[in-house]
Amino acid sequence: MQKIDANKIIDEAKFNPFHWMVLFWCALIIIFDGYDLVIYGVVLPVLMKEWNLSPLQAGALGSYALFGMMAGALIFGPLSDKIGRKKAITICVVLFSGFTVLNGFATNPTEFGICRFIAGLGIGGVMPNVVALMSEYAPKKIRSTLVAIMFSGYSVGGMLSAGLGMVMLPSYGWQSVFFVAGIPLLLLPLIMKFLPESVGFMVKQGRNQEAADVLSRVQPGFKLKAGEQLEAAAGGKAKGGNVLDLFREGRALQTVMLWVAFFCCLLMVYALASWLPKLMTKAGYGLGSSLSFLLVLNFGAIFGAVGGGWLGDKFNMPRVLMAFCAIAAASLCLLGFKSSTGVLYTLIAIAGATTIGTQILLYALGAQFYSMSIRSTGLGWASGIGRNGAIVGPILGGALMAAELPLQANFLAFAIPGAIAAVAMTVFSLREQARHRQHTAQLRTQSATTAA
Repeated sequence: MQKIDANKIIDEAKFNPFHWMVLFWCALIIIFDGYDLVIYGVVLPVLMKEWNLSPLQAGALGSYALFGMMAGALIFGPLSDKIGRKKAITICVVLFSGFTVLNGFATNPTEFGICRFIAGLGIGGVMPNVVALMSEYAPKKIRSTLVAIMFSGYSVGGMLSAGLGMVMLPSYGWQSVFFVAGIPLLLLPLIMKFLPESVGFMVKQGRNQEAADVLSRVQPGFKLKAGEQLEAAAGGKAKGGNVLDLFREGRALQTVMLWVAFFCCLLMVYALASWLPKLMTKAGYGLGSSLSFLLVLNFGAIFGAVGGGWLGDKFNMPRVLMAFCAIAAASLCLLGFKSSTGVLYTLIAIAGATTIGTQILLYALGAQFYSMSIRSTGLGWASGIGRNGAIVGPILGGALMAAELPLQANFLAFAIPGAIAAVAMTVFSLREQARHRQHTAQLRTQSATTAA
């Protein structure tokens, strides 16, 4: 029986309508994922007034979704390596869309908090799975770029949430923006029909004909002949769904460095999202509503993610991320000094490109680093560990504000995680080079032994 490498077919395929379809559905899911996460910040002022919430209560209410996201990433990442990407994504869409809609019917903070936590399970769980699925179908030459474009939908969803909030809140009340989140539920039959299952997962289950049918769409003209059988390189002996596999076969140091980078980047992202407008107001910038800062931050993120993805495909993703983290630290330091309006907006855009953009690119790096059998597990755990940074970020910002430190000290504190992430990516890159040299040496030894 002749073995046909399914991964090689996908790697060498040319971008075609099938790839567009996968990109579209994955991006659409991420857009609503981002919408559902950011929506709390949009309705927060209204909820605080209507339910008479203190800032502490409001902060706790917002943290429920973040704890849910951490749990969701840790649960649904490994689970999808066992039940398949498609089933895991479907469950997550039902959770984040359905319970965000139910948020609109909440009558008190307790009901609201419970719904936010359960929605958070879906929000956090769907991220590693759509990244894994997009990565598994993307041609190798443009893999990072496609993952970055798809994940940029997260920033689009955030901007959509803010924009609809401005239009709908005054006329239809805070509940209305939550009802919009029900659109993915209406689209669920289409998502289930058009979103393909992972080829690697189908091959692992022995569903060779289904996998061959999908591969014929990935690479038009491909047909599984009699006497041929598909195989998908699983990467070692990993069976999937086991976190210990992330530390085997020389992956331990790089796994830890990836976790450190996720933690630091999410800390910067959420610290900025929570406190940037307040810090700028404190600095005396009369630049209108806080929405303009967040819009510029997210616009920068889209350009940073797509541009960084292209650079990662062309050069080396760990080195690109090393540079992005260093630039993030520098731009945040510079934000602490009084600047003209144009310079300020430029620095905020650069900060968005190299914090939120870097976070998106870290998913692309994780998808490249881990083999198919443990990809969702690896991404899920990196995302789950990183969510601790998302929880720490707003708390750190609040503590700094309460301490009434100079503006420069606040931004320096936000910049330090960027410097730590740059070091983590440097170590990751050096270890990658060492593994590559070791692998090359093993191949030469094998070749010499065979020749002898």
